[in-house]
Amino acid sequence: MPHLLIVLICTQWERINLVSTAIPASRDLVEEIATELAFGIERAVDCWMAEMEQALTDTRLTSLGRLYAAREVVERYKSLSDKKRLQGRSA
Repeated sequence: MPHLLIVLICTQWERINLVSTAIPASRDLVEEIATELAFGIERAVDCWMAEMEQALTDTRLTSLGRLYAAREVVERYKSLSDKKRLQGRSA
């Protein structure tokens, strides 16, 4: 599978050299991409969790107000991600 990614971004000439020279580099590229993806996912989760924490700890709101604020965070996430329902942990 790592080879497919390299082929997609290489020129025709580089495809010829793929078997002999790019295979070790492809693993480094895949690791770099995976690292960047993991970093982006972590930042996104941190952002949503910070919003949720803020909604749940806002002392200006009543308990019911905090619940509604948390619900707004979830609804905004679903709207931005184009999801009508979220899958549970067992899914």
